[in-house]
Amino acid sequence: MLEVSDISVSYGQHRALSEAALNVERGEIVVILGANGAGKTTLLKAIAGLLPCAPGKRVRLGGRDLSRVAPHDIVEAGLALVPEGRGIFADLTVAENLLLGANPKRARASEVEQRAKVLGLFPKLGERLKQTVRTMSGGEQQMVAIGRALMSRPDILLLDEPSLGLSPLLVRELFAALRVVRDSGVGLLLVEQNARESLAIADRGYLLENGEIVGHGRAMELQSDPAVRRAYLGGLAGV
Repeated sequence: MLEVSDISVSYGQHRALSEAALNVERGEIVVILGANGAGKTTLLKAIAGLLPCAPGKRVRLGGRDLSRVAPHDIVEAGLALVPEGRGIFADLTVAENLLLGANPKRARASEVEQRAKVLGLFPKLGERLKQTVRTMSGGEQQMVAIGRALMSRPDILLLDEPSLGLSPLLVRELFAALRVVRDSGVGLLLVEQNARESLAIADRGYLLENGEIVGHGRAMELQSDPAVRRAYLGGLAGV
């Protein structure tokens, strides 16, 4: 469904990404593991069309070439990004944030149906539709951010550090919700520092080091790989 290749990004003289390539199918969770500064956020932004890339970039979604498409048209094509830091409209209510998420033409006709799905996924939001988002907890704000992205009816959802700053309990609840999204047929590309939890729900994973994809495989294989355990899972046996 989502096919990415030859993505290279530089910040001045610094090469942040070098010919990165990956793919995500509908109905699967793919996680990108990497240390801080490895290029994970840069990769998601490049796929979403938010960063200039070196010539040769290839992004295809459902067979459509999005390599030179504007970010708002990428959303219309079926790809949505939940950025690190959430990117919510903090001075608006939950209901207003969700309504803005349904702005793409592809989502307008099914706004009511999609909102019902989002509120079924995150029941707490249904209790707080009139609440200003800035007054909500970090976990609730993350629900708003994901819910708003889902309102655009994406085929592929990109998530950048969705568990950042959340308690262990909220992380488990969030990742359980991501499983439900995956089971609905949406493909998820997930950047996460919480390697243990993300690999537990993922189908596949990629390893990103110094801007380069250095490995990939099934999530269960990565969990049992000694090098991956040492680098991302604290070296714990039996993970």
